[in-house]
Amino acid sequence: MKTRAAVAMAPEQALDIRELELDEPRSNELRVRIIASGVCHTDAIIRDQWYPVPLPVVLGHEGSGIVDAVGSDVAGFSIGDKVVLGPAYCGSCEQCVSGHPMYCVNFYDRNFGVQRPDGSKAFSENGTPVGSHFFGQSSFAEYTNVVAHSAVKVPNDVPLDILGPLGCGIMTGSGAVLNVLKPEAGSSVVVFGTGAVGMAGMLAAKAAGATTIIMVDIVESRLEYAKELGATHTVNSKEVDPVQAIKEITGGGAQYALDTTGVPMVFTQMTNSLAIRGHAALVGAAKLGTEAKIDIGTQLLAGINVHLVVEGDAVPKEFIPRLINLYRQGLFPFDKLIKTYKFEDINQAFADSADGSTLKPVIVY
Repeated sequence: MKTRAAVAMAPEQALDIRELELDEPRSNELRVRIIASGVCHTDAIIRDQWYPVPLPVVLGHEGSGIVDAVGSDVAGFSIGDKVVLGPAYCGSCEQCVSGHPMYCVNFYDRNFGVQRPDGSKAFSENGTPVGSHFFGQSSFAEYTNVVAHSAVKVPNDVPLDILGPLGCGIMTGSGAVLNVLKPEAGSSVVVFGTGAVGMAGMLAAKAAGATTIIMVDIVESRLEYAKELGATHTVNSKEVDPVQAIKEITGGGAQYALDTTGVPMVFTQMTNSLAIRGHAALVGAAKLGTEAKIDIGTQLLAGINVHLVVEGDAVPKEFIPRLINLYRQGLFPFDKLIKTYKFEDINQAFADSADGSTLKPVIVY
């Protein structure tokens, strides 16, 4: 069948909306009519070739939509089901079977290989294959074939046009807090970066009952918005030393910290801002080869714990419904981070995300 899709053709170039041919879903796949897809930093860094993903490719990995066809071996899904699409994983390696599919041994191949495990691609143009299955979904298309076990059924009464980012960006920030850091009620949490991932982490910390929530950034307008959404304190790290400010606010250091930036200097600031036996998590992506400093001599005595976290260490079929339940109860208002764009304006959405004018762009088809 024919479908429109936004194709990354060359490094650092705008995506090109083209009409492609979509093949039939394989026996383990669903064909999904995409209703909306978030634009994520990972889409931008793949477009710009921070990671060597083959081009051309249909990107997009925060999709939500409606099941249009069901593969012959797929159980539990029917045509018409509403779904959110999560990352791909093999389902059989030691990490998958132990409840950590975001650390799947085959994660890179399944999500960045932009083809099926057998080497086939779902999209083509005039007989020439075009990369597909980015994060198992390639959701910058009106129709796409997705790995069925990565799809999560969602209630009919929740609007699909806001749910896509739960499959990556929102899951990453909130999962790092709720699944990895696990702050106790009454604890202190500091989040470095006020993008969508950082804001999701902040909302999760608030939902968990943290009573000191510090947001750190250099953009004052975002810091002010963070206060509106629940931050108790903000620190502009362009104006003050964030480590000193955090220690003054917390009386010695934060119990929990999250770095969403992937900037080496910020990572160092995060580790230095922790209390004794504090727990930190890094989720920000950086170019391959990026290194950050940590003062081993000092931090050894502090006994801090630092986690590097992929996709919030979530099990999407369990975690996404949990986030939806928190949203429906008014405890996780992630919709306040979203601005929607028409499909034709997808490159403007990328630009607005890059300059910070939009926290979480979502393409609505």
